[in-house]
Amino acid sequence: MRIAVSGGGTGGHIYPALALIRHLQQKEETDVLYIGTERGLESTLVPDADILFKSVHITGFKRSLSVENVKTVFRFVKAVHQSKAYLKEFKPDVVVGTGGYVCGPVVYAAAKLGIPTLIHEQNSVPGITNKFLARYADRVAVCFDEAVTRFPEKKVVYTGNPRASEAVEAEDTPAILKEYGLNPDQPVFVIAGGSRGAAPINKAVLQAYSELAEKEYQVLYVTGSVHYDAIQQELPEKKADSIITVPYVENMPALLRQVRGAVGRAGATSIAELTALGVPAVYIPSPYVTENHQFHNADAYVKKGAALMIEEKNLTAETLVAALDSLFDPETAAAMSQKAREVGMPQAAALLSEELHALKRS
Repeated sequence: MRIAVSGGGTGGHIYPALALIRHLQQKEETDVLYIGTERGLESTLVPDADILFKSVHITGFKRSLSVENVKTVFRFVKAVHQSKAYLKEFKPDVVVGTGGYVCGPVVYAAAKLGIPTLIHEQNSVPGITNKFLARYADRVAVCFDEAVTRFPEKKVVYTGNPRASEAVEAEDTPAILKEYGLNPDQPVFVIAGGSRGAAPINKAVLQAYSELAEKEYQVLYVTGSVHYDAIQQELPEKKADSIITVPYVENMPALLRQVRGAVGRAGATSIAELTALGVPAVYIPSPYVTENHQFHNADAYVKKGAALMIEEKNLTAETLVAALDSLFDPETAAAMSQKAREVGMPQAAALLSEELHALKRS
């Protein structure tokens, strides 16, 4: 199969794309072209994965009338023209868009060339680009029940997020806890605000540090690489043996297999990994994202009994500790783990692959 993929802006758009590509390449001979922006995260992640990468220059629309939006229209037209040239040269069987404004010109160009297209919406509330592309794409793959009604009914397929598939395929390595200086015989919670960290979560952990140090569970506190040095200066001089502070976790799925629960933002990729592995979670949605979609992501799973949620405006040392104490109870954690597994989609990559093959045959 020959497949062209586009997705950029945040890891939440890029990691599902890479997960899908890896799944396809493991199952069959697959040639891949990835089209992104020259400055986005994808410009480093994709070449590092040894995938052919091409770039277009495109920016997102502002939410108010501005001269910049006029410039964006011209950039879009130019990016469509450039994308058509890339696609004509590569000759893909299908084109996949996984979100971010770079998908706009790429998937639109493919549709105009008559190439079968699929867009993947990771969140419960669709982004602007996917709303626009839905009228041109042949398939719209979604990960939340709440997103189904937001797209043309005949085009929608429920597949889940391919990162879920990678999570369940991660190696089961109990020794990873010892690598971080944690005791495998004592429950562990991981608290992380994403690869770059989240200041409000860091603030709450620092305020709760002395109380957490007295608990019967351990905490792996992931500050985010941007905040690590500053956090180190704010931690007590005498560190608690039960709280391990690190800037980043390289293999989060492997770690998640070994923990009692997790605390973090409610990005679609994180939720896909946690539910697939049946990890009880406390979601703290970022209120700074488009249409507050992280709140809706988290709320969908809270309603199913698969997670707890603390809105950022209510995040304090007290609410954080109370949530962890709740998950420390074995019966509560087991029930939530079961609910998470019931709604997780570990077969997501395979389902997406099936859709792509069906489009190719059509």
